[in-house]
Amino acid sequence: MKAFGLNEITRMQFILLNAGIQISIGFLTLPQALAAKAGTDGWIALLAGWAVAVLASVVLVRLMKRRPEGTLPDLLAAYAGAWAGKASALVIALYFLYFSYACLVTTVLTLQVWLLSSTHAYVIMFLLLVPSYMIVRGGLHIVGRYAEMAFALSIWVFIFYLQPLKNAHWLYLLPVLKEGWSPVMGAVATTFYYFIGFATSFVFFPFLSNKRGAEWCVVASNTIAMLAFLFIVIVCFVYFSPDKFTDYDKPPITILKTLEMKYVDRIEVLFIAIYMFIFSLSWIPSTYAAVFCIGYLFGKRNHRPFLLAAYALVLAATFVYMPTAKESEQLNNWLGKAGFYVEYVAPASLLAIVWLRDRIAASRSA
Repeated sequence: MKAFGLNEITRMQFILLNAGIQISIGFLTLPQALAAKAGTDGWIALLAGWAVAVLASVVLVRLMKRRPEGTLPDLLAAYAGAWAGKASALVIALYFLYFSYACLVTTVLTLQVWLLSSTHAYVIMFLLLVPSYMIVRGGLHIVGRYAEMAFALSIWVFIFYLQPLKNAHWLYLLPVLKEGWSPVMGAVATTFYYFIGFATSFVFFPFLSNKRGAEWCVVASNTIAMLAFLFIVIVCFVYFSPDKFTDYDKPPITILKTLEMKYVDRIEVLFIAIYMFIFSLSWIPSTYAAVFCIGYLFGKRNHRPFLLAAYALVLAATFVYMPTAKESEQLNNWLGKAGFYVEYVAPASLLAIVWLRDRIAASRSA
């Protein structure tokens, strides 16, 4: 009997969970970040960042296949002892707790600016955490089903962005490589932050019901994220003047303010309300990964007490102090730096160490 048989997720759920984490927050901020680094050539950097993210994801999956019925802490415990498993569980738990908190703060501030300007931050946080708790407490199979529902309800919002293309100026994209390759290569590092989130595979991989072809699953999830990013980046680049592009806050929302519909006065309000489903895919899966690892540290399979404690702590912290927009940006910058080491450097390093250890063991037994 499989260790996680009652909590398995399908390939599609695995793909959508990873893609949802990546798309969620980055969809609104990536165009401005790329424009600041490489201008309208930023879309080229996005493709390069996608290629690196795919490579890192495949390496991670290859690593996890060394112990397909266990998480990363289980793998390290088998290779290096229980202390290594506990240490990795602690690192992953702290990383995803921070990931979840940073995304929640960004979401609360976005809602305050665009929808609920007169509502206290801790009230908005409470309204976000209650349904999140109900989903996460049900286990990963419930989180996976929620990801499917979130994509089904939100995918049509991209239709909103077809209307601005009527007033697009495609010449804004020309000439390609206006200032050479240097700005583009400088922007590649920026894209790494927007593709982080696939490290949930450290925890989610053993829950995957059919692990055959798991490499293609992570390629698909990264590709879905890349196509969504490329779409919104191109739309923003051809709609706004390159000279004033960086002056706009969250260009994807600003575009919607210029649209007019007969029965809807403020389209951006409707967009944000619906896009909240995708927003939530940033902190819900990451919270599950965090509390699962906390449970591993204490030798407990029931993650609900740790989930309740984590959300209570987040709510209490928000009641005492809510970060400003500038501080939230700094939180995301730190998250990007931590994500680079946890999601890009760590899998490659661990795979090299495991491979080298296997070769040494094989040579000794020969």
